[in-house]
Amino acid sequence: MTTTLTATEAAPKPAGHVEPGAAVEPSLALTAPEASTTPILATARRVASVAGSVVWKSAAILAFLALWELGPTYLASPSTRVFLPPLHEVLLAWGKLFEAGTIQGHIAASLTRSVAGFGAALVAGVSLGLLIAWYGRLNSVLNPLLELFRNTAALALLPVFTLLLGIGEESKISIVAYAAFFPVLLNTIAGVKTVDPLLIRAARSLGLNSFRLFQKVILPSAVPTIFTGIRMAGTASILVLIAAEMVGAKAGLGYLIVNAQSSFLIPDMYAGILTVSLLGLGVNFLLVALERHFSRWRTAVGAAAS
Repeated sequence: MTTTLTATEAAPKPAGHVEPGAAVEPSLALTAPEASTTPILATARRVASVAGSVVWKSAAILAFLALWELGPTYLASPSTRVFLPPLHEVLLAWGKLFEAGTIQGHIAASLTRSVAGFGAALVAGVSLGLLIAWYGRLNSVLNPLLELFRNTAALALLPVFTLLLGIGEESKISIVAYAAFFPVLLNTIAGVKTVDPLLIRAARSLGLNSFRLFQKVILPSAVPTIFTGIRMAGTASILVLIAAEMVGAKAGLGYLIVNAQSSFLIPDMYAGILTVSLLGLGVNFLLVALERHFSRWRTAVGAAAS
C-alpha cells in the first residue's frame, strides 16, 4: 500500500519547531540568548560574592574611618577638633606633602634605615638561631646571655646607642637591628626544635647525611615558625625606628611626626602617623606573601593528602 504525504507533512520543519502536544526536554528549553547569559550571571554572582566578602572584612576599618571623619565634626567640641582633625583634613595635608615631595623623602629615609637594620637582624638571627638549635652545647652556653638581652627593651638602650655611635645613621640602624634580632632568633630556635622527630628518623633511615637532613627536612619544616619571627621583626623594625627618628634626626617619618607636632601642624602630624600605619601594613603583606612562597610544599602535601 502506498502512503501519500501531504504538502504540510512533507515540508521540512523549521529549527526549534515543536509539534503540538509534544514534550519539551529541559535541556532544549533555553534559547540561544538565555544560554549565553547564563555564564554572565554566574560571573556576576561570583563578583558580587567577592565584593561582599571584601566589604564584610573591611567593615571595622570603614567604621573607624567614618568615626574619624564624623566624630570630630559633629561630636567633638571646637577645641578638641583642633587637636583631632577629621579624616578629610588629614588626607588633604597628606596630599600637600605628597605634591611637595616631602612625604616621599621621609618615607625613603625611614625605609632605608629599616631595611638595613632588618636585613642585618635577619641574617644574624637566622644563622645564629640555626646554630644554637642544632648544637645543644652552644645553646646551653649562650641561652642565659640571650635571655638577659632579650628582656632589655630596645628603646631603653637608645641613649646607649646614641652615645656610642652618635646621632647619625649608625645608631638608628643598630637600634633597629637590635630590636628585630631577637624575634627572628627565638622563632628560628623554636622552629628547629619543634620539627617532628619521626621525620628526622625517617630521613636518617633513608641514609641522609647531616647536611641533607638539615636541607631537606629540618629547614623546610621550620620555615613557618621562622617567618612568624620575621613578621614580628618587620613590625618591630618600623616601630623602633620611628621612636629613634624622633631623637636627633633630620629626615624620616618619626622626624616628620615630632616636627609637625612641635610646629603645631596637627594635620601633618596625623598624616605621618597614617603613613606609618600603611607602611607597616604593606610590610606585613609582603612578608605574608613571601611566607606563602617558601611554604608551598605544605599546600602541596595537604592537597596530595586530601
